[in-house]
Amino acid sequence: MLAQSLLAEFEDQVPVTRRFLERLPDNKLTWKPHSRSLTAGQLAYHLAFVPGGVVRGAQKDQIPPPEFQFPQPASVQEVLDTFDQSVATVREVLPGFDDAAMNATWRIVAGDQEIAAMPRVVFLRNIMLNHWYQHRGQFCVYLRLLDVPVPSSWGPSADERSALQQEPQPA
Repeated sequence: MLAQSLLAEFEDQVPVTRRFLERLPDNKLTWKPHSRSLTAGQLAYHLAFVPGGVVRGAQKDQIPPPEFQFPQPASVQEVLDTFDQSVATVREVLPGFDDAAMNATWRIVAGDQEIAAMPRVVFLRNIMLNHWYQHRGQFCVYLRLLDVPVPSSWGPSADERSALQQEPQPA
């Protein structure tokens, strides 16, 4: 039941995240807002990769500390293909976790040292979803700075109505 709940939320957010990724212009993949920032392409790729990468890590009871890599994609299509693979991985793997597995302790371990320990459901909630949302918000700022219309997500953006908003009625 826990996995199905996370999957339902994930499914609601897949088309929203895809709309954000689709808006990145191919000619802005290497743009970055600051010298210490990721490029727009690196951030988009990370946003595309996160859910599938996280759920794969959750398949094990423990993993070593992750090596964060931020590849520079050659095209927006590469980002979208990565996103499609990531979504497919979540859809395949997440339903396989029963509630006992979701409540079992999941760990990050470096040699003999435990770096983190938490129920698998907490790891998936915090990293697969909350971390994903945080990066989508960050990507929203990139789009705004690039003067690309920002899609609505939970509510309206300055450029787009939310699905929850009705069209204005003529007077």
